[in-house]
Amino acid sequence: MAASNPAAPSDNEGGPSNARLTRGSIRGHLVSQTAPMIVGIAAIMSIGIVDAYFIGQLGAAQLAAVAFIFPVTQALSSLGVGVMAGIASVVSRALGRGGDDHARGLANLGFLLAGGVGVVLAITLYLLRQPLFELLQAEADLLPLIDAYMAPYALGFFALPFMMGLNGALRAQGAAKRSMAILITMAVTNWILDPILITGAFGFEGFGIAGAAYATLASWVISGTVGFALLQTTDIRFAPSAIRYCIVKRDSRALGRVAIPSAFANSINPVGLSILTALLASAGQDAVAGFGAAGRLQSFAVVPLLGLSSSIGAIVGQNWGASRIERARSALLQSFAFSLVWGIAVAGLIVVFRTELAALFTDDAAVKDSFERYVSIAAWGYAGFGMFIVGNGALNAIDHAGWALGQSIVRVALFMIPVAWLLREAWGEDAIYAAELSANVLGGALAVVVALWFVNSRRAGATS
Repeated sequence: MAASNPAAPSDNEGGPSNARLTRGSIRGHLVSQTAPMIVGIAAIMSIGIVDAYFIGQLGAAQLAAVAFIFPVTQALSSLGVGVMAGIASVVSRALGRGGDDHARGLANLGFLLAGGVGVVLAITLYLLRQPLFELLQAEADLLPLIDAYMAPYALGFFALPFMMGLNGALRAQGAAKRSMAILITMAVTNWILDPILITGAFGFEGFGIAGAAYATLASWVISGTVGFALLQTTDIRFAPSAIRYCIVKRDSRALGRVAIPSAFANSINPVGLSILTALLASAGQDAVAGFGAAGRLQSFAVVPLLGLSSSIGAIVGQNWGASRIERARSALLQSFAFSLVWGIAVAGLIVVFRTELAALFTDDAAVKDSFERYVSIAAWGYAGFGMFIVGNGALNAIDHAGWALGQSIVRVALFMIPVAWLLREAWGEDAIYAAELSANVLGGALAVVVALWFVNSRRAGATS
């Protein structure tokens, strides 16, 4: 489409019409947008725990295989998160500026790009799946188990980016309850199918570890169908003809300017955890299994922080687009404060009940010991992790995803990996746990400084 397309609206066309997050109480919006996301993300995180439970019934080898698989699938899922962040960012800012038609076009352009990217990634993942886990130093007896999961996962991966794109369009509009419905659908599908497909039921023997992958693929398809139906009830629908409101080259760059850095930023933490897993492998399979199981518990414990980081983008993005900077700043400050309080409180509870929590995952004494040692150290970084992901969510929303990527790289490359490498000879497996703690504390402090610097700079410019 030519750059001179007269149908493409300017960035300042009109005033906010469907940007309802630019009006009313910031705290009220934070609660109304975050609460459904907490429920939805809790449901999603429960998938990992349910997977770990039923796979744990298969044996310690299968549980160790999942410890290698989990960070990789998290990194791959982060690519879908990048698609969602890109669409949510550009659409929310367009709504804040009052460009409703432009917002519709941006969303639909994002859907089509997401579908194409998903196909390419699915093929690439399928072809490279075996060399990838050899590189991560998975033991030879685990590789067949890992491949049994990754082969079907790779073939069906194309469905994930498109489904996440639908979710991004809902979040940009502040349709948190609809977004929650997609996530709950995904989780419920897994809850039902995991026991049937992994360990078997009703006379069916199950597929073992591969059953978890089949359940995941089914959940993507079913939740994507639900998401499509819900999107059609909003002002921004799936309608490829709306792309006429875009300047395709310019707007594709705008989407990519957020989606690509966001995808890499979200994948860097799982990549860092994969490296920590590889370093921990020298301590034995029990340490890896305990680390993997505790990591799944940790994912569930920080659900409110993940929910907050998911909702902050639409609130900050719409207000940024509408040049209501004080509202964006208020949302950030309140979110950082909540992250601090929640992170410290939940860490204390987990440390106190670490023995009972470990017993939920395994009866193996060595695995339980590694589990307890990990949470005793790493849990105190939850508050910093919350501040970090909230800060990154805000940077994505205000079109500074490159900065979010940069601080994600710093968090892993300068904080996490060096601590693990330098201390592992003296501290053993505890060095791995201390590395994650330092990454979260220092990364959180960095995110607060960077996000508030951008917001305060624009606020000062608006009042000068």
